Amino acid sequence: MTNNACSHILMVRPVRFGMNAQTAVDNFYQNQEAASGASDQEKALAEFEHFAATLTAHGVNVHVLEDTPEPHTPDSIFPNNWISMHSDGTVVLYPMKAENRRLERREEIFQILKKWGFTTDALIDLIGLEEEGVFLEGTGSIVFDHDQRMAYLARSQRADEQAFVSLCSQLKYTPVVFSAFQDTPAGPQPIYHTNVMMCMTNTYALICLDTINDAAERAAVVKTIKDSGKDILEITKEQKIQFAGNMLLVKGAMDQLFLVMSGSAYHALTPEQVARIELDHTIIYSDLPTIETLGGGSARCMLAEIYLPQKS
Repeated sequence: MTNNACSHILMVRPVRFGMNAQTAVDNFYQNQEAASGASDQEKALAEFEHFAATLTAHGVNVHVLEDTPEPHTPDSIFPNNWISMHSDGTVVLYPMKAENRRLERREEIFQILKKWGFTTDALIDLIGLEEEGVFLEGTGSIVFDHDQRMAYLARSQRADEQAFVSLCSQLKYTPVVFSAFQDTPAGPQPIYHTNVMMCMTNTYALICLDTINDAAERAAVVKTIKDSGKDILEITKEQKIQFAGNMLLVKGAMDQLFLVMSGSAYHALTPEQVARIELDHTIIYSDLPTIETLGGGSARCMLAEIYLPQKS
């Protein structure tokens, strides 16, 4: 099976991390009562530094972008929602639902990537869709299978199907669309980001099939994954709540493949699931309790893959 795991990762070091009330509207993973003010930034920064150092120690190339105090961007630690960077030199900029998250996009990112030794050849700019109330939040909304040139999307307020299908056409990827639901006190609501219920590796998809309520859609997703030559490693809704779906396959030293996750995700897995993962991949995990509790995102959300060509 081909393997297109990424060895270069963009991370954003936070300066004013905190609870974002604008995203809490439809992110049921955020716990607003846990916010404690200034110390939240200190805790999140410590979690960030440990995570970045852990990746670096395993030979992953981590490129850190420094956040700025102004404008205030409490979720800047999750860059994967506003940018994706592809192996043909294409950069995609995405439309974001929360107004204060739009401020995370950095105009100077192209100069920074160039300084880091990457080349960019094309831009797909979807930002204008925000004015139409259409959103597609990067690799939060889209789970790419770069090996098979397929892309998966769970419909939500942050994941517009039409925009997704159009993007897939431009990138020459096959779109796979379904609806996935989160249990809430108000009843089932669309899962805000696809990457909390599934992740794709070179040999299997780790996925919470129980979130896909429609039996025909669920069967279609299973068939699509299996027809692509990959196994299915199923997780439960309870494990999903611990961010066990929010993982990313990366490449470290000597092309070793690592499945990256948070401590809560790792500890939610059963011994059988860990054994299945370790058949193909080495697990890296780092504890991210503040970032998960207040930000409502986990390890995968903090990592934007840089697939761009490098200058020779």
